[in-house]
Amino acid sequence: MSSSEEDNQLVRYELDGHVATITYNRPERLNAIDGAMRQALNAAFSRFRDDEDAWVGIVTGEGRAFCAGADLRGSGDPTGDFAGTFWERPTVNSFESGWEIFKPVIAAVNGHCIGYGFTLVTWCDFVIASEQATFGFPEVKLGIPTIVGAIRLPRKINWQYAMELLLTGDRIDAARAHEIGLAGWVVPHSSLMSSARSLAERLVQGAPLAARAIKEVAVRTADLPMTDAIRFGETMRRVVGATSDAVEGRAAAAERRSPQWEGR
Repeated sequence: MSSSEEDNQLVRYELDGHVATITYNRPERLNAIDGAMRQALNAAFSRFRDDEDAWVGIVTGEGRAFCAGADLRGSGDPTGDFAGTFWERPTVNSFESGWEIFKPVIAAVNGHCIGYGFTLVTWCDFVIASEQATFGFPEVKLGIPTIVGAIRLPRKINWQYAMELLLTGDRIDAARAHEIGLAGWVVPHSSLMSSARSLAERLVQGAPLAARAIKEVAVRTADLPMTDAIRFGETMRRVVGATSDAVEGRAAAAERRSPQWEGR
């Protein structure tokens, strides 16, 4: 496998084979997000979205935190600087807030996962938590509402568990996160990244365009009537079925060999 790495003062992006690892890299501030880190994070996720060689993503943090949320003492706007008036200000402006990235993403939660960090986790497909991880939305205790987290969390876990987290602002540990269905796995801290990498390697065995279509169908049809959902899904099946990878998949099955995906 080829490996490439681009170091940024605030975010690391590493592509190893077809797996991209994005690492929050501001450990002295518990990876809290200020204006500069927002720009670096957006650049990293934009690169992941647009890189056809990156099929699966892993997101994690350096140090003892995954991400401690917004840096209230930092410089710049942690939500980003965007044009528009006060009322018409765009809000889908990052992966946390809903950028459409249909490649599978794994959250490897290594420590405190608060606010913005927790919001990002609710948009990931898989959550692997270190036994040292904690999760929380503290905004209500600061006098402000949680917005994207309030939209997403009740769709991922039981309503009462979601409301408990959102309306109390309390933190939960990794064991509780697993118990309520937020974390799929809890692993020893020392094996967090190897566990995430193992899952990523399983995911890249599937055809990348088919995987992206599956995720898009799952996301877009969540609120559609069944007939509309099936019609959209069958359209996506025809689109992906016309790709070179679909031809390769059928040939590999007929020849009883492993397919060689190209992502086209």
